[in-house]
Amino acid sequence: MKDQNISKVFRALDQFEIETPSWGYADTGTRFGKFLQDAAAISIEDKLADAGQVNAFTGCCPTVAVHVLWDFKKGQNPADVVKLARKNGVKIGSINPNLFQDQEYKYGSFCNTDPKVRQHALQHSFDSVELGKQVGSDIISFWMADGSNYPGQANIRQRKAFMEECFQKVHKKLSKKQTMVIEYKPFEPTFYHTDIADWGMSYLFCKNAGPQAKVLVDTGHHYGSQNIEQIVTWLLDENMLGGFHFNDRRYADDDLTLGSIDPYQVFRIFHEILYFTFEKGRAPKIAYMIDQSHIDKPKIEAMLQTVTTAQELFAKAALVDHKQLAVLQKKNQQVDAEELVRRAFFTDVTPYLKAWRKANDLPVNPLLAFRQSGYESKVAAERKARRIELGIGGGSSYA
Repeated sequence: MKDQNISKVFRALDQFEIETPSWGYADTGTRFGKFLQDAAAISIEDKLADAGQVNAFTGCCPTVAVHVLWDFKKGQNPADVVKLARKNGVKIGSINPNLFQDQEYKYGSFCNTDPKVRQHALQHSFDSVELGKQVGSDIISFWMADGSNYPGQANIRQRKAFMEECFQKVHKKLSKKQTMVIEYKPFEPTFYHTDIADWGMSYLFCKNAGPQAKVLVDTGHHYGSQNIEQIVTWLLDENMLGGFHFNDRRYADDDLTLGSIDPYQVFRIFHEILYFTFEKGRAPKIAYMIDQSHIDKPKIEAMLQTVTTAQELFAKAALVDHKQLAVLQKKNQQVDAEELVRRAFFTDVTPYLKAWRKANDLPVNPLLAFRQSGYESKVAAERKARRIELGIGGGSSYA
């Protein structure tokens, strides 16, 4: 094991943190329904306990993203949730407003033609910003389901103006420490037009909202042929990359576990981020977050699988000799430049990961250690009994 390589990997992993989502621990499904798992989280207490397990076994997941309507009960003291998170060894991370679930959002939230609906959506957003201040969260994460299904149904330019105005009003409510990240998605749940369909639209809304607004890149929210690492590089260069929602896809927004379909793409994204760090002499401030739908995979195991895959690919990207790569690129030595990058990707970083975990008093195989802990079977029995007591069954639900 080369000392130079191990020091590169250690430096990379020491700075790498990834946020897990509360909803990734609960039962999720498709618009047609969901399949229940005995060990899936039922309450925010369960979600934070499960997130604490992932952080304990990986050492790199200190924060948990929360969904306002799903995770905070009406009248609940946010301070109690903060204490509960701390009890489980984690903190509350990004705050995710819910602007798609209420019936009045049938024709949009920020883009709705009814000013009362727009105000309702705005007030929820203001409340989410305030909630973030109360729980110590510095990220407010927006995903908008607004759009239309048929040509002629909506005035697209008017909707753009509504959206822009609402984001500007939300931006004014942010504290100096808070960042508002705006996600984009080319289609679904609407199929003719989506009001924030790509990174360029998100970029414009962010620029017009104010300096504390940045673009959120969900790796599943792209058409199959798009070069995501190029988008990432442009946003980095413009100081407009706020964060990621990591997942993988076979077709579009499939919300599969990270690296399950195209690990090389994730590696290329990490490579561009670390190349930027090398050239600028500083690491960009990026919120690395997970957004996946573990429909049939065990919830915690799927999260552990994703996190350890992210660590592996980040470690591989750290092995790229960026100084040598810059020389090869300047000379247009394309074969050698590509081979330099490929060698890093195909390097077995398992010894480095094991060494880093040992140095941080972590299990060398987080997934195996979790299975041996017996946590899943224990909570499965308890939660199954609780579901029966609460009368929770199946049914049509999309989350």
